[in-house]
Amino acid sequence: FEGHSVRLLGQKKDNGKRLGGARLDLPKIRKNPLIEIISINTGCLNACTYCKTKHARGDLASYPIEELVNRAKQSFQEGVCEIWLTSEDTGAYGRDIGTDLPTLLWKLVEVIPEGAMLRLGMTNPPYILEHLEEMAKILSHPRVYAFLHIPVQSASDSVLMDMKREYCVADFKQVVDFLKEKVPGITIATDIICGFPGETDEDFQETMKLVELYRFPSLFINQFYPRPGTPAAKMPQVPAAVKKQRTKDLSQLFHSYNPYDHKVGERQRVLVTEESFDSNYYVAHNPFYEQVLVPKDPLLMGKMVEVNIYEAGKHFMKGQPVSDTRVHTASISRPLAKGEVSGLTEEFRHSPQNGTNWKAQPCAEIPVQARLSSWMVLQLPWQQEGGALKILSVSLALLAVLVMFYYGGMKTEL
Repeated sequence: FEGHSVRLLGQKKDNGKRLGGARLDLPKIRKNPLIEIISINTGCLNACTYCKTKHARGDLASYPIEELVNRAKQSFQEGVCEIWLTSEDTGAYGRDIGTDLPTLLWKLVEVIPEGAMLRLGMTNPPYILEHLEEMAKILSHPRVYAFLHIPVQSASDSVLMDMKREYCVADFKQVVDFLKEKVPGITIATDIICGFPGETDEDFQETMKLVELYRFPSLFINQFYPRPGTPAAKMPQVPAAVKKQRTKDLSQLFHSYNPYDHKVGERQRVLVTEESFDSNYYVAHNPFYEQVLVPKDPLLMGKMVEVNIYEAGKHFMKGQPVSDTRVHTASISRPLAKGEVSGLTEEFRHSPQNGTNWKAQPCAEIPVQARLSSWMVLQLPWQQEGGALKILSVSLALLAVLVMFYYGGMKTEL
């Protein structure tokens, strides 16, 4: 927070050039066995005056396309049916290694099985402007969610300049208008910061007008907080009461409209991937990554089905599966059990330990002997055969020596 650089692990480099973060093929445990989250690059190109990302992650470093595609293939082989691409800025992908985001996405689309879906992460306006045509084609693909998170932060050019966002409001509108025209129904999510240093009432009203114009179905509203060590923390601050009121006003505007009311009665194709927070429904998403709640039928989990929308709320719809629908099972194989390790290399999975091999099967079915022996290659002395007896013998011998010295010292004193 003070702006110092703390490195717990050295950065990966190739001939002096910084590479991406942790290896993509490392073992991991997915929070949801049906969803794979892949970071396509670390760091960023921007230097926003309110952000600490540069301190924490450094400059842009992208993973090679081949590694990302291989990770996606492996995920589908482990039963995943939905992939999320994430990073500080997905739109900037590849600029450091001579490629770009559309090139990566077309390669990934080739390996997505029927019934599975790909979701893109956040991209800043400057880096998607030059790829609008290709991005519109990709977002129209049946196996890619027509969803994009594009942070605007403010609808005032003067505030954006103070933020060093490297775009103007017209750029943001160009991106949104183009995608809405070329990808009908697309979901555009955005972020807004209320009360950035120097923001006037007029600046804030421009932001309110932007939200009223586009009626974003997903809007992340943040009250400005000065992070220590950032340039924005040293700027003249907007009074706390004003920031709070602007945040409240924008929130009220956001909750004044319901984006899904007109979809009641529609028949939609949805992919079921998780359970709702209240545990009363399963959560699915339609092609626009809009949340649809469906009945808790275990047969639906991980499947793509058609539903009739019968109710709509502010952040969700409710759907009833159609009886004559065709059910798509996206998984190439059965999903891993919850908590099971993903990404184990073939060499590790099949290396013999005490005559037993690891297999890609749920944890409950893995023999206890295999599970223990595979991880305990380096055993502590007391875990080895006869180790307990050896340690007991050594301990008794040491105790005898200590007792002898103790009583020997007492006799000397007497």
